[in-house]
Amino acid sequence: MRQSCGQRTFDGWLKPLVLSGCDLAASEVRLAAPSAFLANWVQTHFAEQLAAAWRAALPAIARVVVESKPDATGRMTFTADPEPAAPAEAPPVEINGSTLEARYTFDAFVVGKANELAYNAGRTLAEGGRVAFNPLFLHGGVGLGKTHLMHAIGHEYRARHASAKVIYMSAEKFMYEFVAAMRAKDTHSFKARLRTADLLMIDDVQFIAGKESTQEEFFHTMNELISAGRRLVISADRSPQNLEGIENRILSRLSWGLVADVNAADFELRYNIILKKLESLPSAIVPNEVVMFLAKRISASIRELEGALHRVLAFATLSNRAIDLDFTQEALADQLRASQRRVTIDEIQRRVCEHFRIRQSEMGSARRARDVARPRQIAMYLAKQLTQRSLPEIGRRFGGRDHTTVIHAVRKIEELRAADAEIDADVRLLMRQLES
Repeated sequence: MRQSCGQRTFDGWLKPLVLSGCDLAASEVRLAAPSAFLANWVQTHFAEQLAAAWRAALPAIARVVVESKPDATGRMTFTADPEPAAPAEAPPVEINGSTLEARYTFDAFVVGKANELAYNAGRTLAEGGRVAFNPLFLHGGVGLGKTHLMHAIGHEYRARHASAKVIYMSAEKFMYEFVAAMRAKDTHSFKARLRTADLLMIDDVQFIAGKESTQEEFFHTMNELISAGRRLVISADRSPQNLEGIENRILSRLSWGLVADVNAADFELRYNIILKKLESLPSAIVPNEVVMFLAKRISASIRELEGALHRVLAFATLSNRAIDLDFTQEALADQLRASQRRVTIDEIQRRVCEHFRIRQSEMGSARRARDVARPRQIAMYLAKQLTQRSLPEIGRRFGGRDHTTVIHAVRKIEELRAADAEIDADVRLLMRQLES
């Protein structure tokens, strides 16, 4: 591990671990860490590497568990060759060949205005009673909690229906397995496995855009499950109306159920997420002013927010320093500089299209109808105001338009904002959303 991770990483994270137990019957090794934070970090970032290293030395080991034992002395217990109990028969929970992520549960999911509808819909579907919608379609940007919510649905559904067959996979995995089945001339097994699921969850469906044969199979799988009254949860990075390269009949099916968006977290939700995270790390001492600072400054995604918290805690552990506001700013200096004005043209186009309810493809189209041209001009204006991109760069992102078109759009929106209160209000609202 020292060779693969490097001396500094090894000394900081892995050297403090001690072997606390080895159970060959359970194919498990247990390692003890001196703090809950260190145990959580190693389990999250090094579990697979540790397991692979142990298997290389002892093939019977299947997994490594890192525990928090502040008083660990290095003494260990070793259990070998007991009479193994016969495993109970239980339907598999599939997630690309392993189990659902244990930490992604409803209890660990923090609810706010940005995700309330999606959360309530997920809980309703997972309870297993009669629901008025199927499928459930979740959409939102990267790192906002869609995958967490899908895993939570899977856990809850299995808890309430022990005999249920739950399958979670990415759309990319769906495509890969279907193509492999076609090459092996065994599509029957692939279809039978998915279409007999009591709950099928497909993540990031936008990745099958343009894949005609995969979309054909996906459509028939959806139909089969819905017709049989089985449950279907699908996620994407945008709403069905804004998915490009997906057949209309699939989009119609996706819109047929409940479409729930997972929006960017507001300050209150970000603040509560940090507090929830710290509950699982009782040894971490983080002042409230630091929590508020992180919630205010790290707003791009929940994933980035949690990453910033982990970085601060890691720096404090490695440098043996107390966490305060100055230390936090020092530890996150690069990230804070990068996030100051990180609004992208893609984000501007997406927000404008959602606000005016047009397809994102219209941003680069040749259409000049006012209901399309005006939002496009507003998006160009916002790109000029909120990004560091040059006029030619902005023009290229709007269907290869000339920089003079961008100049005209900027001047036009400036004139309209002065003369039309409604357009000015629209622009102000979009600016607040993009800068929050």
